[in-house]
Amino acid sequence: QVQLVESGGGLVQAGDSLRLSCAASGPTWTFSTYAMGWFRQAPGKEREFVAASNFVSTWNAYRTKYADSVKSRFTISRDNAKNTVYLQMNSLKPDDTAVYYCAARPQSGPYIGRGPNDYDYWGQGTQVTVSS
Repeated sequence: QVQLVESGGGLVQAGDSLRLSCAASGPTWTFSTYAMGWFRQAPGKEREFVAASNFVSTWNAYRTKYADSVKSRFTISRDNAKNTVYLQMNSLKPDDTAVYYCAARPQSGPYIGRGPNDYDYWGQGTQVTVSS
């Protein structure tokens, strides 16, 4: 069973930065070839896509995608040696306030899923609160 544990959330002011981490573990699991994503859910709203990273073997590189609302402010990265994916969040806004979830799917390729159903494993979430 794959386990994902997020950390790094907190209370910050508008304009500040935070880096979220998601540590993955599980038996016979090749982290480097898994699709990894970040989602968020604000009170009263549906869970929404934030960013994702997937390995494309024909490129021998990772493809990334971002929600329009976070593009140029957030960056997803991964450290495969540590089985960890990060979400660097800069220029935070009050609208970024939400519980942030890490997600994983054991699938590589050019397709990057933006829906919750595109992922098989989820973390417990970490709260990010941005004050104005």
